[in-house]
Amino acid sequence: MDILLLQDVEGVGKAGEVHAVAGGYARHFLIPRGLALVATEGALKEAEGWRQAEARREERQRARFEDLAARMEKITLNFKAKVGEKEKLYGSITRGDIAEALGRELGEGIDKRKIDLSEPIRELGTYQVAVRLMGDLSPEVAVVVEEAAEGG
Repeated sequence: MDILLLQDVEGVGKAGEVHAVAGGYARHFLIPRGLALVATEGALKEAEGWRQAEARREERQRARFEDLAARMEKITLNFKAKVGEKEKLYGSITRGDIAEALGRELGEGIDKRKIDLSEPIRELGTYQVAVRLMGDLSPEVAVVVEEAAEGG
């Protein structure tokens, strides 16, 4: 039986795709749970509309992220930190710190999980930190960690 998936179904396919499955699986599992419809001509036309709308939405999102990436690559984030012996920081600069500073610079929130930092920064220096926006779009932001002035 040909079905049109309404949601991603593991082992079958992604939402909007048409697949042939066993009739019992379709009638007793997929259709009653709202995961699929019988692939009629009307349902297929509706699915094509969904795919086109999704493609337009993705295109707009990609354009927005490309603009954001271009802005990010021009940014240098400066952090001042107290330092101990051998230029080791007291504390560290984390993904959250970078996301917060980047959000302030850009004027929009950045999820800290998008910051590609394997370990917190614990030494003075300049670092290039990638930000995973979408798919293959990962601009790098310069992060400069300097010693904080003594005596405030």
